[in-house]
Amino acid sequence: MPDLNDQQHDQFLRLFTEHQTALRTFVRALLPALSDASEVMQEVAVVLWRKFGEFDATRDFRKWAFGVARLQALAYLRDRTRDRHVFDDELLGRLADEGAAAEQRHEAQRGALDACLQKLPEERRLLVLAAYTKGARMDELAARRGQTPMALYKLLHRLRQTLLECVRRALAREEHA
Repeated sequence: MPDLNDQQHDQFLRLFTEHQTALRTFVRALLPALSDASEVMQEVAVVLWRKFGEFDATRDFRKWAFGVARLQALAYLRDRTRDRHVFDDELLGRLADEGAAAEQRHEAQRGALDACLQKLPEERRLLVLAAYTKGARMDELAARRGQTPMALYKLLHRLRQTLLECVRRALAREEHA
C-alpha cells in the first residue's frame, strides 16, 4: 500500500470520482459483459490507487487513468482467452481507440453545453437546470411558474434548440481552431 498523506488521498479521490463515470463507460465499451466491466473497474481503481504516488500531477489524470483502464481490460481479456467470445488484441485496441475518441467528443460537447448554459439569462438557465433535474415533474414546475405544462414544454423546446445551435457553433469553432 502506498504511503500517501491525507492531501494525496483527497486529491486521488477527487480525481477518480470526477472521471469514474467516463472510465466505467470506456471499460464497458471494451468488455462484452457488465459483470466483466465491474470486475475490471475494481481492479482499475486498485491499480490507480497503488500507483498514484508515482503519478505526475502535471500530467492529465484522465489520460493516465484511461491508459491504466485499457491495460487492465487487455489483461483481463488475455486471462480469459479460452473463451471463444473474447476479442483479439487488434480489435480490442481499435475499440479502445474509438472509445477514447468518443469520450473526448462527449467531453467537448459537455464543455460546450456548460459554456452555452452560462450564456443564457439566469432565469432561463435555472429553468433548464430545474427541468432536467432527476425526478423533476413538468406539471409541478409549470404550476410553480404559473404556466400550463404545454407552454412550459414549448419554452423548453425553444431553449433546447438555442442550446443545440450554440453547442454546434462552439464545436465548429473548436474544429477550426
